[in-house]
Amino acid sequence: VAADDEIVKQGIRIIPLDMVENFWIAGASGPCGGDTEMFYDTRPEEGPLNGKFDDYVNNFRLIEIWNDVFMEFNKKPDGTVEKLDQQNIDTGMGVERAITVLNGYANVFETELFTPLLNEIAKISNKKYKENQQAFRIIADHIKAATMILGDDNAVTPSNVDQGYILRRLIRRAVRYGKKLGINELFTFKIAEMVIEMYKETYPEVKKNQDFIINQLIQEEEKFSKTLEKGEKEFQRMIKDEKLSGKEAFILFSTYGFPLELTQELADEKNIKINIEEFNQEMKKHQELSRKGAQQKFKGGLASQDEQTAKLHTATHLLLQALREVLGPQVMQKGSNITADRLRFDFNHDEKLTDEQKQQVEEIVNAKIKENLPITYEEMTVEQAKEKGAIGAFEDRYGDKVKVYSIGDFSKEICGGPHAKNTGELGHLKIKKEESSSAGIRRIKAVLD
Repeated sequence: VAADDEIVKQGIRIIPLDMVENFWIAGASGPCGGDTEMFYDTRPEEGPLNGKFDDYVNNFRLIEIWNDVFMEFNKKPDGTVEKLDQQNIDTGMGVERAITVLNGYANVFETELFTPLLNEIAKISNKKYKENQQAFRIIADHIKAATMILGDDNAVTPSNVDQGYILRRLIRRAVRYGKKLGINELFTFKIAEMVIEMYKETYPEVKKNQDFIINQLIQEEEKFSKTLEKGEKEFQRMIKDEKLSGKEAFILFSTYGFPLELTQELADEKNIKINIEEFNQEMKKHQELSRKGAQQKFKGGLASQDEQTAKLHTATHLLLQALREVLGPQVMQKGSNITADRLRFDFNHDEKLTDEQKQQVEEIVNAKIKENLPITYEEMTVEQAKEKGAIGAFEDRYGDKVKVYSIGDFSKEICGGPHAKNTGELGHLKIKKEESSSAGIRRIKAVLD
């Protein structure tokens, strides 16, 4: 075991490091804990290790290939740490790093899993990798990750919450570095196409969901490109006094779509500090206002709780499952609003439905109505619901127990709203309108005759 000087010499195999180096957390808050990192000697032919640990890491002789995180704590947004009720060990080995050390490379970007992407970036930007390593690596790494996330059948899309926010951060950081390289055309989808080609046999879902991946990247890049230049100009205006308040950082987030990490990166380039505590306070206010607004809406998107709205609400379950059968399992509910006269249903899809697709959806729903299927429910935990194959886009709004409604063997959803007793009560569904609600989101308006 090395001493405090962290000097590695013959026989030394363990280097105790401080909390900055040996403590893992995914972001500013969340599950975290101390970790044990395992390093591999990539150049033993250079002789015994005899020097400072950091120097061997910085010159890539020692490369971390494995990590055990003792997930013991939860760090709250205010910076305090509490013990987790459920503690575990999170362990993993990077396949790219394993390939790196097995082939004697200095880093993962020299492997065949990255060199084609770097070559494509050089072609698009007309710049050289050696002179722009940071930008090239960020673009290649982030768009590869975004492609794999979008390619998953669970249909995560860019947003400002949860997994969607992680995805948005990856794409937007890559777009910014593309602009720094002078790329003024849409480019992220070109990198994604190469990723798909490279991984299509190992991960066939990325090929299956290729159109969805490309469309989402194009939409997000177009959306952010429109505000990026304005946002950077606003940032320059804000930092004239060489500091950035949390309120200003929040304006960049809420008005220009700059994730906090991106604003921090811009600030670091100028050696400017951000008041993170103030930003978190602004974010908390925003979330509270959003929550109050949501609470003012009726449960389940219903404008009332009468028999007709219960029937229309039941019809949305049939509609969602029919859309998934016609368009694919990536389709999920993104919102609904129901009155006594009609239902309005939002779902993720990038293209206008054809007349044939709308007809197919109607036919599936009405066939299930004619089957007079029973509607039943069970109460269980969210995890149990997922194990039973129930779908639900809004699990985080529910408590410890949820209701899972089943419509025969056709539909199974987590839901809290009122329902009919069987589908035979519904009558006949007719789609009146299908239109765009927002980027990547379509909206159907339908009635029951």
